[in-house]
Amino acid sequence: MRIRLQQIVIDSREPARLVRFWAALLGGEPVDRADGWAYVVAPGFPPLTFQLVPEAKAGKNRLHLDLEVDPGEIPAAVEQAAELGATPVGGLVVDESGRFHVLTDPEGNEFCFVSD
Repeated sequence: MRIRLQQIVIDSREPARLVRFWAALLGGEPVDRADGWAYVVAPGFPPLTFQLVPEAKAGKNRLHLDLEVDPGEIPAAVEQAAELGATPVGGLVVDESGRFHVLTDPEGNEFCFVSD
């Protein structure tokens, strides 16, 4: 038996809106499905699929995406994401593993820009 990652599914109150944020950030064309779902296939990523749910996000994510950028480019990536609708959380963190900055997408889902 072989197990492979097929897609990453993210709950969303507005899949059509959220897929456009992620498509603008990562690349790829947003696709709306008739059943209220949406997805984007960004270069170098498995498909990100947005599933329509009735409730808003509550609490901290148990899983988040770490998006690698070239060293020194985290501030520019944060600025670009904020222009698209993300919200930076705190500031740049530097630790023994490298550098990262936490953000939330327009529905409050956490993700990080990271570099060595």
